[in-house]
Amino acid sequence: MKHRIKKTIAAAFSVLMLSAAASCTSSVNRADNGSIENNDVFNSVSRYDGNIPTTGNAEPGGEPVSTTVTTTVTTKTTTTTTTAPPVAKGNLYDSDGDLLMFSRRDETGKEVRSSSENQGYKMAFGNILSETSGGFDCTFEDILRKDNPSAVNGDPDVGQSVQLTLDADVQSAIYQYMQNNNIVGSAVVMRNDGSILAEVSYPSYDPDLLISDPNYINTLPGGACVNKAFQNATPGSCFKIMSEVLCDKHGITSLYDDGTWTDDGSTIVNWDHDTGYYPIPERTLNAAFVNSSNIFFAKAFQQIGSQAVLDDLGNIFNFGPGYEIWCDFGSLENNIEIYCNDDLRRSAFGQSYVRTCPVYLAALGREAVFGDMVRPFVIRNIVDTNDFYSVLEPGSAPFEIIGSIPQEYRQNLLNGMNGVASNLGIYVPDGYQLYAKTGTAETGAGDYLYITGCVKNVNDNGSCIGSMSDYSDYRAAGGSYTIVMQVQNPKDHNFTFASESAYFYKGIIDIIFSY
Repeated sequence: MKHRIKKTIAAAFSVLMLSAAASCTSSVNRADNGSIENNDVFNSVSRYDGNIPTTGNAEPGGEPVSTTVTTTVTTKTTTTTTTAPPVAKGNLYDSDGDLLMFSRRDETGKEVRSSSENQGYKMAFGNILSETSGGFDCTFEDILRKDNPSAVNGDPDVGQSVQLTLDADVQSAIYQYMQNNNIVGSAVVMRNDGSILAEVSYPSYDPDLLISDPNYINTLPGGACVNKAFQNATPGSCFKIMSEVLCDKHGITSLYDDGTWTDDGSTIVNWDHDTGYYPIPERTLNAAFVNSSNIFFAKAFQQIGSQAVLDDLGNIFNFGPGYEIWCDFGSLENNIEIYCNDDLRRSAFGQSYVRTCPVYLAALGREAVFGDMVRPFVIRNIVDTNDFYSVLEPGSAPFEIIGSIPQEYRQNLLNGMNGVASNLGIYVPDGYQLYAKTGTAETGAGDYLYITGCVKNVNDNGSCIGSMSDYSDYRAAGGSYTIVMQVQNPKDHNFTFASESAYFYKGIIDIIFSY
């Protein structure tokens, strides 16, 4: 646990980095006619060219009509305005007060946005926070530019600060772990209340170096600037968490499993179709979930029908077009499109046009284990830039339930996820139990591997959060963790199936419990 003195030093550092340069506020002077320069006067003159018209312009007798030349002068008044510099953004802090981003002014008074002096934080948060990646520093701009209640180091043009729910030490440790093991992909850790504890996307970058060195971007690996945790992709068999509930709801608890099934000219196979175990005449729903049968769920979705599938996915899991989940960091917009029976069948195991992101999978994993989906969020509090402990406004509401699995279908899903976790062979600390679902997704960029799970305190009913605003007593109070790991480079590890990445998942669990 970090001490208050550490947070005070961090706040003081950010304050000192804002120079006492005077703001460029000046009064607006409106020019009067006497002060207008010659080049600001525009003349519009109707001129007489010396030729007297003779048709239709003479009185009888041939006398010419007297012609009057009219000169019109239009005066333009110019207003000169000197614009005051914008309010500099306040700070971004992690959950316990570590400084992540701050502003300073250069010698001209221009705002310069900088990230943490801690190199580990800098890289781990690069594609999560920075404006280059459309991160939180961009998303929360209006909050960060809202005037702080008091001047910061004499500068009145500094905004309020945001305390995030993320823990910088855990974030940095997971990033370093992924880097050390060459795990290209993402990891998301969520607490019971929906707060994100860690959101990691590897590889990342140094946002300060990206600005200062024009050649730096050319040295980065592909995808470094993208937040993979918030990027939609094919989820594979993690989608079967939802498929299992739909089967149970529609009374499909046993089906004939061919191992290899051809219908309408399209063939679907199970991952173990060539093992000699098939056909299985009466495969149960639980066995199909634990063994991750594609054919069972494909047949089930065909029985349920497209409209019922779409309705249930939206109503129970907020999944699909029209069921966007609006979070403080942006919207989770999942996709499923069904144009034919084959789309319907393949959607059942998270293929075809199904797309989602790891942050959503964390919310789904929480719903699978505790029965309710809560809205994910990352703003804990809005705080005074001069004093991290001075809360100006509370952040996003915790425990905001946005979807629920009907009570009668919860236990069967839990039994299935317990079975999957048992097969992974992952040890969790005493007093905890692991529930999980694996997924191997075929994407246009190659296979992606997922493990969506929850390390549940055996005494936790989903309401635990602790009493401290920095979550420092969360585990002691009996809190649980929903964890999603995505591996986008399985070939580098000679992995074919997600279950083979269980060792990496165990490493992330160990990191969480070491802090």
